[in-house]
Amino acid sequence: MTTIAVNAKVMRWAIERSNLSPDFLQRKFPKIAQWASEERHPTLRQLQSFAKTTSTPLGFFFLENPPDIQLPVPYFRTLGDDSLNKPSPDLLDTVRMMQQRQSWMREFLTEQGCERLSFVRSAKLGEQTRLIAGHIRRTLEFDEEWTSKRSTWTEALQDLRDAMEEAGILVIVNSIVGNNTHRKLNPGEFRGLVLVDEYAPILFVNGADAKAAQMFTIAHELAHVFFGSSAAFDLREMSPANDKVEKACNMVAAEFLVPENKLRQIWPSINTSDEPFQVLARRFKVSSLVAARRALDLKLINKSDFLEFYHAYQRDERRTSTNRRGGGDFYANQNLRVGRRFASTVIHAVKEGKLLYTEAYKLTGLYGKTFRRYASSLGIGGI
Repeated sequence: MTTIAVNAKVMRWAIERSNLSPDFLQRKFPKIAQWASEERHPTLRQLQSFAKTTSTPLGFFFLENPPDIQLPVPYFRTLGDDSLNKPSPDLLDTVRMMQQRQSWMREFLTEQGCERLSFVRSAKLGEQTRLIAGHIRRTLEFDEEWTSKRSTWTEALQDLRDAMEEAGILVIVNSIVGNNTHRKLNPGEFRGLVLVDEYAPILFVNGADAKAAQMFTIAHELAHVFFGSSAAFDLREMSPANDKVEKACNMVAAEFLVPENKLRQIWPSINTSDEPFQVLARRFKVSSLVAARRALDLKLINKSDFLEFYHAYQRDERRTSTNRRGGGDFYANQNLRVGRRFASTVIHAVKEGKLLYTEAYKLTGLYGKTFRRYASSLGIGGI
């Protein structure tokens, strides 16, 4: 049987970057150790299967050395973890997918004669945080008390996403690569991704992260749009990387969600409570995690108090997630995975004969009957 001589360094590189467990790879490819040491070589079919499993382009295996692949946007890590400095295939493919969507959306909107979004790149470093947060609220048609008018923080989060899309921002929340349930995104690698554009800014939130933390992530990303800075980031412990823009975005996000003057007014009456963060969460309709982070930022609590609460919250969240049933309505999930604004634009473009079905399938990751049924779920018939 004909085998393919594959460079062992490239084989080991593909194994490492895949982030797949050694046990899984060993079960799927019993001779993988021999391939990595060049004692034996895979057949073309085996190599094709290995390339697909590790999300590695087949052509890479014929290079003399592993390629140096970098993200096309700045990659900020809070603690500078060297083990994750190189982006995984999942992160790379997610970025490429978002770039493709943004490129199409930008071209479509310009062809339709749409105007640039004036708020993109409207904020400047050094400008008062309070003023930028106020500008963001006005852009979204929110007032300073907008969260308190919602019943729960999850309702406030939904309203925030809806207002952002209404303003022209594409919002995607997904825990996997596209619709591939076998490729789960790692929140330890990245929690958010922002691709800034004056016509079609895209915010991607890693849905594998605790939902309570997603509100802060999306507010942080929103600030990135106003500063005009594309980036991927991990926001570990809800803290920014050592970068001026990252720090500014964190400050703006915190002020946008929980205004300093309002918090300082009520803090004396609640700081002796057994659950001050829950009280804040109910008042501002943010998660208690966000409330605790804001209290830390304003030096109302110390770092050790915050970290104790943060890690306890994360443990509770993981237990809840384990007991929670997965799944949900597939078509409702697409409003997050594809983005309602983006999907509606693509579907209308198909309906009006401005986009081929095959291109729409690639852009949304939905094919044939699934694409049509999703269109129907959005109230768009005739597809």
